[in-house]
Amino acid sequence: MEYSINKGIGRPAEFKGLIAQYLFIFVGGLLAVFVVTVIIYMIGVPQMICVGFGLVSGSVLAWGTFHLNGKYGQHGLMKVQATKNHPRYISNRRRLQRLFTHIKRKEEQA
Repeated sequence: MEYSINKGIGRPAEFKGLIAQYLFIFVGGLLAVFVVTVIIYMIGVPQMICVGFGLVSGSVLAWGTFHLNGKYGQHGLMKVQATKNHPRYISNRRRLQRLFTHIKRKEEQA
């Protein structure tokens, strides 16, 4: 018996060019667009407006997701989010003398 070797081990999930987290953003966005379209139809908005809303918002979501995928790549979106959460500078407002006395106290205890 011959078994084929899976060459995709360790590679990220990919579908039609969407890689990793963009795939989940796309699927979650389409699900949200569908739910919102159904809700506005059930409220009583005319059917053609609901269909138009669904098509336009789905198209914008698809374009935006593929645009982000092309611009940032597999890990780039996480890197952009990390740089936004990283402080620009670290400020230490303790007096210089207090920094040294704190170090001495730790050395005395040891």
